Amino acid sequence: MLTPEEWTAVRLSLEVAFWATIWSLPPSILIGWVLARFDFPGKGIFDGIVHLPLVLPKVVVGYLLLITLGNRGYLGQYLHEWFGISLIFSTAGATVAAAVVSFPLTVNAIRLAIGGIDQGIETAARTLGATKLDAFFTVTLPLMMPGVLSGCLISLASALGEFGATITFVSNVEGQTRTIPLAIYSATHMPDGDAMALRLTVVSVILALGALVLAELADRRIKLALGQI
Repeated sequence: MLTPEEWTAVRLSLEVAFWATIWSLPPSILIGWVLARFDFPGKGIFDGIVHLPLVLPKVVVGYLLLITLGNRGYLGQYLHEWFGISLIFSTAGATVAAAVVSFPLTVNAIRLAIGGIDQGIETAARTLGATKLDAFFTVTLPLMMPGVLSGCLISLASALGEFGATITFVSNVEGQTRTIPLAIYSATHMPDGDAMALRLTVVSVILALGALVLAELADRRIKLALGQI
């Protein structure tokens, strides 16, 4: 059985991962669609910037967030002074860190899904009187749903395991930013923390594996419903 402190870490991890996935989904769909459908000057650079969180050390991502969105950051100082929004040492800040790190995974899944759609179907919808917006919501979006759900669940799994950017950006505050990975880190620095670290590691593996299995099942079910398999 988990202790109350461990349950708090599990609950916080699920909350952070859920909201990180939800908030990053709309821009992921937009950017994935732009990258899949349009060619423009500087596209390679833009694509690289979008995927930077995948290749940068997560501590670097956290530091960039700190100097950008911290209370004295380039943008964070205005959020703090004008709106009273402080992301430091908060669950909201942990959510931002998880969203930034997992964002490229969602974009990539959606981009691949859109790239696999026959544009002739969209053109046919346009010839029948549908506007570009109508064609997107009635044709493109349903066909890309396997990629959307798969990307969301993979993003969820990534957010559940986020450590480096979180601890650098919002520190390790129990009940606020101490998700499962940070709780494991804290347990390894406690004289009697081995049992706690092991329990949370098992929970982390179960949650991550569950998200990946759900991603595969959702992908197959939606493709089956759309007649793609």
